[in-house]
Amino acid sequence: MQDPAITPELIDSHGIKPDEYAEILRILDREPTFTELGIFSAMWNEHCSYKSSKKWLRTLPTEGPQVICGPGENAGVVDIGDGQAVVFKMESHNHPSYIEPYQGAATGVGGILRDVFTMGARPIAAMNALSFGEKDHPKTRQLVHGVVEGVGGYGNCFGVPTVGGEVRFHPAYNGNCLVNAFAAGLADADKIFYSAASGIGRPVVYLGAKTGRDGVGGATMASAEFDETIEEKRPTVQVGDPFTEKRLMEACLELMQTGAVISIQDMGAAGLTCSAVEMGDKGNLGVRLDLENVPVREEAMTAYEMMLSESQERMLMVLDPAKEAEAKAVFDKWDLDFAIVGETIAEDRFLIVHNGEVKADVPLKALSGNAPEYDRPWIPSEVTSEMEDVPQVDPIDGLTALIGSANYCSRQWVYQQYDSQVMADTAQGPGLGAGLIRVHGTGKHLAFTSDVTPRYVRANPEEGGKQAVAEAWRNLCAVGALPLATTDNLNFGNPEKPEIMGQFVGALKGIGAACSALDMPIVSGNVSLYNETDGQGILPTPTIGAVGLIAADEDPIVGTARDGHVALMVGETTGHLGQSALLAEVFNREDGDAPAVDLEAERQTGEFIRANRNLIGACTDLSDGGLIMAAFELAEAAGVGVILDDDSTPLLFGEDQARYLIACSFDEAEALMSAAAQAGIAIQTVGRFTGDQVKAGSASAPLAELAELYRGSFARHFA
Repeated sequence: MQDPAITPELIDSHGIKPDEYAEILRILDREPTFTELGIFSAMWNEHCSYKSSKKWLRTLPTEGPQVICGPGENAGVVDIGDGQAVVFKMESHNHPSYIEPYQGAATGVGGILRDVFTMGARPIAAMNALSFGEKDHPKTRQLVHGVVEGVGGYGNCFGVPTVGGEVRFHPAYNGNCLVNAFAAGLADADKIFYSAASGIGRPVVYLGAKTGRDGVGGATMASAEFDETIEEKRPTVQVGDPFTEKRLMEACLELMQTGAVISIQDMGAAGLTCSAVEMGDKGNLGVRLDLENVPVREEAMTAYEMMLSESQERMLMVLDPAKEAEAKAVFDKWDLDFAIVGETIAEDRFLIVHNGEVKADVPLKALSGNAPEYDRPWIPSEVTSEMEDVPQVDPIDGLTALIGSANYCSRQWVYQQYDSQVMADTAQGPGLGAGLIRVHGTGKHLAFTSDVTPRYVRANPEEGGKQAVAEAWRNLCAVGALPLATTDNLNFGNPEKPEIMGQFVGALKGIGAACSALDMPIVSGNVSLYNETDGQGILPTPTIGAVGLIAADEDPIVGTARDGHVALMVGETTGHLGQSALLAEVFNREDGDAPAVDLEAERQTGEFIRANRNLIGACTDLSDGGLIMAAFELAEAAGVGVILDDDSTPLLFGEDQARYLIACSFDEAEALMSAAAQAGIAIQTVGRFTGDQVKAGSASAPLAELAELYRGSFARHFA
C-alpha cells in the first residue's frame, strides 16, 4: 500500500504546528516518511510530551525519605517499612470516555493497572474520579451509565477492589467528561522494575495481546479540543479485555521472578512507539524494531498502524538473552504472545524496518528527551472575594437540598457496581471516607483518597490547589493514617489561552506549597489538557490521589457514632460561604472567594486527630456542605439521630478548612478538650448523637426520611 503524500493538510491532521514541522525538517534534514510523521505526532503531542506543562511540573516537590521512585517512571514508589513498598499512580482517560464511554473508562482502568504491575507490584486497590455535565444534559445519563459500567466491568473482571473515588456534576463538563483512574499495588522494595533499557544488542520483546487497528492515533486525539467531528474519532478509542490483562499480570509477575527482565514498559498512549522510545531514551540507547515479527490480529497492517495502535494488554521488555527460552515458556503457559521484535543499539536511532524496508529512521532522543517544550504565556487568575449576602436558611431545608442533589447525595448506586471486597483485605470500602486495605500478612493498613473541589480552583487557583491537597490530607488523617505521598491528575482546558495557563500555574503553585508543608511529595501523575469543546473549557480540575499508612501497632479510626455520643468540632470556624455547596445547590450561585487554607493549621489538626485516635469513636473531615453535612453523614452511617446546638447558616454550612467532626463518649470528649487546650487547637461541643431525628435549633426531620432521600437520589436522577 502506497503511503500518502506529506501535505500541509496531512501535517495539520496530525496535530503538528508549522514551527514544529520546520523543526522536524531540521532534525531529519529531509521530508519525513508517513510513518515518521505519525511517530513525531505521537511523541510530540501534549499527552505524551507534556510540552506545555514540563516547566511547571519541575517546580513540584517530589522527594522525601519515604520516596523510592518519583515521577518519570510508570508509577511512583513509596516505602512502607518491613521491606515493602506501595506503587501508585493516577491517569486520565477523558477524551476516549466522552467518545465511547464504556471502552474509554474500561481501558483507562486497564492502563493504570498495567502502570502498577509493570513495576513489579501486585495491584491491591483502585479508585476513580469522575466529572460529568449537568444531570439534565441529554448526554449525561449515557455517559454516567457507560463510564460506571466500564470502570466496574474491567476492574471487577480483573479482580482489584475499588475502594474510593468521587463523582461530580457541573455544566462546564457538558462537552467533556473527566475519567481519572487510580491504582495502587504492593511490591518488595528491593524488587522494583524500571523502564530504562540497558545493554547493547539485547532483544526487545513484545508481550501480551495481539496488535489491531483499535486506538490508532489515540494519543493525538487526546491532545486536541473536541468539535462537531467528534463521532469521526470513535475508531481512536481502544477496546479492553480484562481477562487477558489478568493473565498478562500473572505472566509478568512470574517472569520477573526468573531474572530475565532487564527493563519493562507497558504499551499505553502511542503504543509501540512510546514504549520503545521511552525505554531507549531512559537508557541512552537506540532501538531497532522489525515489524514483520509483531503479532497482529488484522491483515495487511501497515508500519504506521502498528507503530501507533493502542491495542490494550501489551508490554514491551528488554530481555536477558540467556533467559529467552525460560521467558517464552512463561508466556506460552499463560497463552500470550511472546515475540522478539527488535534489539537495543548503540546509536541514537529509532530504526523501524518492515519486511526489509526502512519505514522510519530518526534520532531517538529527538522524540522524547529533546521533544519541544513551551513556556506558554499566562495571566494570573482574577480572584474576587466580593459576594452578595447569604440569607439565613432553614437548616433542614438547606440539608435536604444538598442530600437530594446529584452532587451531594450518596454515591452507592455507583460504587455498588464495583467490587470493593475482592482479595478479602478491604477494611473500609467506598462511601465512608478514605478507603482502607489491610497489608496482607502484616498488621498494617494503607489508606487511599481522591480529592479536588473544582469551583474553588476556578475562583482562586492557588488556594484551590492547596485545598485539594489539604482535603486529601484530612481524609487520610480522619481514618488515622499518616499521609505518605500523592499523585496528581491535572485536568485543564486549552493551554494556548493565557487565562487557562494561568489557572494551571496558580493551581500548581498551591499544590506544591501544600505538598511541601504537609510532607506529601508528588511521586507520579498525569496532565490532561485541551479539555474543551467548541472553545468551552472544563472547570480546572487538578485531582489529588493520596496514600497514607497505619502502622501495625496503630488502630484505624473506623468506628461509628452511637446513641449518647458527643459531637465535637476540631478547628477554627469563621463561617466561610464563598463558593460553598450551599450557594451552588440552594441559591444557584458561584460567587465569592475559595476558603483560605492555613497549611500549618491543617498539619496541627491532622496530627491531633492521629495522636488521639484512641479517644475517637468516629471521625470525618469537614468539607462540602460544612458541619451539618458532616454531622448528617456520621448520623446516617450509624443509624442514630443528631442534635446540633446552633442553627446559624454560616456555622452549619460554612466551608472553613482544617476542621474535623468527632463522635465520642462524654469522658473521651473531656480528655480530647483537655488535649486540644494543651496543643493550642480550637475545639468545641456542637451537639450530640441521639434519638431518631436530625435537629438544628428548632428545625428537625426524621433521620429515616432524610436517609432515604440521601441514598435514593442518585438512582432517581440516573437509573
